[in-house]
Amino acid sequence: WGATDEEVARAMPGDEIQPYPIFNATRAIAIQARPEQIWPWLVQMGYKRAGWYSYDLLDNLGRPSARQIRPEWQALEPGDTLPMSPGGKHGINVYSMDYPRSMVWGTPGDTTWVWQLDPQPDGTTRLLTRIRSRIRWSPASIAFSALLEVADFWMIGKMLAGLRERAEQSGTSPGGEDGRTPARSAS
Repeated sequence: WGATDEEVARAMPGDEIQPYPIFNATRAIAIQARPEQIWPWLVQMGYKRAGWYSYDLLDNLGRPSARQIRPEWQALEPGDTLPMSPGGKHGINVYSMDYPRSMVWGTPGDTTWVWQLDPQPDGTTRLLTRIRSRIRWSPASIAFSALLEVADFWMIGKMLAGLRERAEQSGTSPGGEDGRTPARSAS
């Protein structure tokens, strides 16, 4: 979805964490904003946070995804867990953050989810996301993997479009011209 052959073939941060994926998908979208303006939207994603900017009924239990940058959701660091289910029982770990270029999330031994922001000479940014996953052979993980492969295409496409819409409509973010919250720095 949206990625060029070159973007699909290139190495990205986190690829080494899951070197032999069964599911490997790279998606991309062009956004009329600088990486610093897009970064706050990425940082605040998650269930009971800003949501996923996708189909809220399906991925946020009907709660609308945020339409503004919220300072209370900007504090995200490696080692944190982004909740992905009610009650926070299921989540995805934040492995690394390289402001405002890349973020790597994942679950040990299973999945990595990478966000990469590449500034372009024309002032736009290419937002790439890559999910690499292996199946653990348990009924729950097999069912989740099957759902991931079917729903992933539609959900990620909608998420990327939602990110683009928000970043392009928001202009500069709170915290200054670069979009960073002043009291916060990413690791």
